[in-house]
Amino acid sequence: MFKLLKNLKESALAVIAIILLLCLQAATDLKLPDYTSKIVNVGIQQGGIEYAVPEVIRKDQLENLMYFTNDGNKILRNYENLEKTDKNIEKYPELKNQDIYVLKSKQDIKDLQNIMAKPLMILYQVNNEENEEQFKKQILASIDSNSEIYSQILQMDLMNIIKSMPEEKRIEIISSASKKVDEMSSSILEQAAIQAIKNEYTSIGINLDNLQNNYIILVGIQMLGVAFISMASAVSIMFLSSRVAAKLGKTLREKIFKKVLTFSTAEFNEFSTASLITRNTNDVQQIQQLLSILFRVVVYAPIIGIGGIIRVIGTGTISMAWVIALAVCSIITIVLILFIVAMPRFRKMQDLIDNLNLVSREILTGTPVIRAFNTQKREEARFDKANKNLYKNSIFVNKTMSLMMPIMSFIMQSIMILIIWVGGHGIDEGIIQVGDMMAFLQYTMQIVMSFLMISMISIMLPRASVSAKRINEVLETEPQIKDKTEKEITKFDNNKKGLVEFKNVSFRYPDADTEIIEDINFVAKPGETTAIIGSTGSGKSTIVNLIPRFYDVTRGELLIDGANIKNVKQEELRSKIGFVPQKGVLFSGTIESNIKYGKENISDEVMKKSASIAQATEFIEQKEEKYDSPIAQRRIKCFRRTKTTFINSKSFSNRTRNFHI
Repeated sequence: MFKLLKNLKESALAVIAIILLLCLQAATDLKLPDYTSKIVNVGIQQGGIEYAVPEVIRKDQLENLMYFTNDGNKILRNYENLEKTDKNIEKYPELKNQDIYVLKSKQDIKDLQNIMAKPLMILYQVNNEENEEQFKKQILASIDSNSEIYSQILQMDLMNIIKSMPEEKRIEIISSASKKVDEMSSSILEQAAIQAIKNEYTSIGINLDNLQNNYIILVGIQMLGVAFISMASAVSIMFLSSRVAAKLGKTLREKIFKKVLTFSTAEFNEFSTASLITRNTNDVQQIQQLLSILFRVVVYAPIIGIGGIIRVIGTGTISMAWVIALAVCSIITIVLILFIVAMPRFRKMQDLIDNLNLVSREILTGTPVIRAFNTQKREEARFDKANKNLYKNSIFVNKTMSLMMPIMSFIMQSIMILIIWVGGHGIDEGIIQVGDMMAFLQYTMQIVMSFLMISMISIMLPRASVSAKRINEVLETEPQIKDKTEKEITKFDNNKKGLVEFKNVSFRYPDADTEIIEDINFVAKPGETTAIIGSTGSGKSTIVNLIPRFYDVTRGELLIDGANIKNVKQEELRSKIGFVPQKGVLFSGTIESNIKYGKENISDEVMKKSASIAQATEFIEQKEEKYDSPIAQRRIKCFRRTKTTFINSKSFSNRTRNFHI
């Protein structure tokens, strides 16, 4: 498989672009759940207030805050007094009544949140009317109702009561409140601090509805922008992947075809024509289909899977991570079962396609013989058997794979329900927020989908690997008949032009046990006709096939124009030979293109003379378009076969077709 991927060098820039775009898409897809969480948690639940740090606060509330923290100096350093200008008063109406402090910078706002969340929470509890009444009752319970202090406490608010207490008592109360706050979850603490900020903003005169709407709109626009980038990346990736896959398919088909053209008859017999066609079409298509999604699995899926897990940990929902582990284990189990059941059938698929093509080709090619011997029923049964084998195999594979999506869908829906159920309990206990649960749900689906993509490729890969192996078998096959190196190449002797010499020539077919011809010696001289006479199977056609070097002699030497044909270039050798095969073949095109097949630049006069010699002028002239008449592939005029092979040695000099079988 990896050997074939080396052919991607031509598309190196496109591959790099795909990888970069996949990284970009993965990053944007992982970012989207964050925006969902922000809209729900901050936009809806927190009214657009992102951090438990007030951006503006009244002077008296800032002073009150100092009573509940030991980091008062750090807090004060981050705030500055707001000037009482008309613009500021319009923005913050309470500014005309008292001083207001604004946050200097949001640079260290997260660190400031850790300091301010607890005192804001306590201050919120202190300012709560219900808490104030309960606290007053506790204090007044130990005081005489007729005393002056009793009446004073009744008229004071809770904050002033705390301020008027002795320092030791005040510290004791604040310490007790802090301990209770420490027992709360961070989520509840943050929400209470946010509520305190909301109350403060309302007192200052800030419109909380506008604050909330502005935040949701801003985050929504950002989310749409990220989604658009993800969409644009996905479209670009599909476009580039399709081009890269198509180009690889084109390159492989070209290489296979060029390689096949170098094959001798022995290699053709080894692979069979039907198999070579399947390898150059269906097998290449399997590689092409795999490549179109391979990048997404190799690059995108791991980023999404690992990135999703990191994001889950980052959102603080690690307590639900076991749900992801359960989902992944379920998917892997299902995939392994399907893998074990379906893989043998996937591997068998290409061989069955080969067999069907072979049977189809034999039947279509041999139709006249089949009809002559009245064996149509037998051939129909043979085709039906090959067709049914492929059909049964395909049905089994498709049935097995059709179970995958419903099962995966059931697992995903079950996981969603489980997340909502577990997350609901977490929200009720204040461990997580609603937005965090929704983000966790999205991350889980992304992680599950990444493993699902990997499982899908694991199913496609075996079949593609079989196809890759079959393609490599063709590309790595070395032809038995090859030209020598430039230093070893010899030239034809012009003084022996047209001379054919067989010197102790013996030949056996590949994998044969015995030689079909042995110690053949003869000379075919220019200007003479040499006939080879013999019974069927005696080797007449074999001798003729040795001359253009369709096979190499096993022993001895075969010389043409005084040169051993093994020591000359095949192209130069065959350019000197005119050859009429025992079975004539016409190519799709016109009568003219078929006559000029051996030499396209001959004149029309020579073409007509050739047709006249072949006794074809009469039926050509009868056609309406004459030499421009179209010819379908393999449509030939059959002549009577003889059991004599004629060799006219003069043909080697004038290159006409004078070998007649």
